[in-house]
Amino acid sequence: MKNWLARLFGSPVQPAPTPPSAVPALTRIVNPPPSFDLDLAFYRSLAGGSAHAGEMPEGLILDALARLARQPEAAAELVPRVPAVIPQLLRSLRIDATSAGELARQVTQDVSLVAEVIREANSPYYRATARIANIEGALMLLGQNGLRMLLARVAFRPLIGSQGGRLARQAAPLVWNQSEKCAMAASMAAPACGADPFEATLAGLMQNVGLVVALRLADQLGGAAPLPQSDDFAHALLDSARGLSAGIAGLWEFPPGVGQAILQAGQLEATPLAQALHEGDRLSKLRVLCDAGSEQAIELATRLSEGELRMFDKLGSDHE
Repeated sequence: MKNWLARLFGSPVQPAPTPPSAVPALTRIVNPPPSFDLDLAFYRSLAGGSAHAGEMPEGLILDALARLARQPEAAAELVPRVPAVIPQLLRSLRIDATSAGELARQVTQDVSLVAEVIREANSPYYRATARIANIEGALMLLGQNGLRMLLARVAFRPLIGSQGGRLARQAAPLVWNQSEKCAMAASMAAPACGADPFEATLAGLMQNVGLVVALRLADQLGGAAPLPQSDDFAHALLDSARGLSAGIAGLWEFPPGVGQAILQAGQLEATPLAQALHEGDRLSKLRVLCDAGSEQAIELATRLSEGELRMFDKLGSDHE
């Protein structure tokens, strides 16, 4: 895992143009009302949302996460590898001379990937004027940058959606849904923040890898016991998970800014990439909570600016 990621992502990535129908620059930032904490609401949706008897001891989990944070190699062992065709395609995308025909040939080696590419071309993100039914037309619409972002998402899906114990298995669909939407939203927010869209995609996908590790660790420690529900524990676990994500990003030799962005997202003195990640994380969590019927999230969505609402709409059901 480390070696091919180092080859693909270790060197600086040149800024790439945004795809057709790109979202305009954000006109204003709307913060959640004090009574509604998006991170906390997202954690509640992962953990079950209500207090339970026999919860896992908070200190046991947080102490284990702290020890794991000092051993990123051990943390990385809790997530799987990726399909072999993905690094091959990403290597080709770093070579400008690679023809569209060669890319199509490589994509067609994996039937499921063909479906992903055509589905992406017909998604709300690209808003094709007519339905695209063949791989050549899909690749023409996506372009190399769009295909590279799609392949990054495909590569991360088995990492984030991997089977584990009860908690990880139960949370996997929601974690992946938010991760994919975060990557897309962060890439759309990146140009207005002065960040690279592809690095924003990587940061959005990488951010929840540590959360998957934390859930798998909790499964090992707690068996059938539910996760603790206190606000303090929820925030501490999510903070620890982000630290794990940043540590694993460094271990896998991602661009240095990716791990830094994960740690800085939401802070006042944040890098452009961290700002894009924060915006992507905020909108993606809002989207998944709205889709789940949260009244507070739906009320908050009505406060979005026009630019944010366009971005929010692009995170629709076609990417679930």
